[in-house]
Amino acid sequence: MTRRTNKTTAAAVLLAAGLVSLALYNSARARRALFPHGSGRLVGVSGVRLHLLEQGGGAPLILLHGNGSSAEDFKTSGMLDEAADKYRVLAFDRPGFGRSTRPRGKLWTAAAQADLIHAAIAQLGIERYLILGHSWGASVALQLARRHPASVAGIVLVSGYYRPPPRLGLALAALPAFPVAGGVFRHTLLPLLVRLTWPLAMGKIFRPGIISAAFASSAKEIASRPSQLRSIAAESGLMLAGALAGGRFTRYHDLSLPVGIIAGAGDRLFDAKAEALGLQSEIPGSFVHIIPQAGHMVHHTAPLAVLAMVDRVAAAASTCGKMAR
Repeated sequence: MTRRTNKTTAAAVLLAAGLVSLALYNSARARRALFPHGSGRLVGVSGVRLHLLEQGGGAPLILLHGNGSSAEDFKTSGMLDEAADKYRVLAFDRPGFGRSTRPRGKLWTAAAQADLIHAAIAQLGIERYLILGHSWGASVALQLARRHPASVAGIVLVSGYYRPPPRLGLALAALPAFPVAGGVFRHTLLPLLVRLTWPLAMGKIFRPGIISAAFASSAKEIASRPSQLRSIAAESGLMLAGALAGGRFTRYHDLSLPVGIIAGAGDRLFDAKAEALGLQSEIPGSFVHIIPQAGHMVHHTAPLAVLAMVDRVAAAASTCGKMAR
């Protein structure tokens, strides 16, 4: 019995040492991940440090990335450079992503993020602005339009998920947000699993479009950081909670500003085309463009088409007097 106990104790010690070593290794990689992405500026709002990339001049255009990504997404897609020819572009790292912090003790819903980003924009001296939101960022853009209508001139929603039904995938993706066991998993095995399955994840979000080598290379280490994995899991949980609470019955007919809606016809995460057409039918006068042979990352597959929608919304905002430089 003593020998068996000693073996069990030794195995437990080895396991603990292995997990600690893996956590230290992942922590070191997480710190190095941000070194190539040190450009941009920081804005402090309500105890949150928000990082953003800013470029160009003209009417302000705010870019909000999806779950698991960062502001660098818009750089690798070419959208930041292209849009900067016409607009003052500000691409934010949403709370918990990229270089932005995500303080614990607060539920970072789309509405909470909308208020935070609006406060940051106001702090930068911007009174009226356009918004482009991709995926989860589209949910934040919708909340900005609803909660701050005097400031939002128009919105462009790309690959948005407007009425999410409950899905097992969301429940599994939310598990790492749980305390203790989830924290251990995020700091040890999960980063390794993310890196190992990265090619599969890229195929899932890009196909049938071509996978962006620039995005796949730059985002891999950022997305596998334990802190960002916590944010990813938390937002998956929020989407699941919204679905279980009746998110499918959410209505958007009260929006009166110019709205552009874009989706990839081949999106493999969900039926983005149906989501886009359903939203268009609900919002009077909204514009829609379904991009063939494009997946969830439609702004990488067809960046100029997405920017054309931005121009269309900006023109509509100017016509109705909602846009000012």
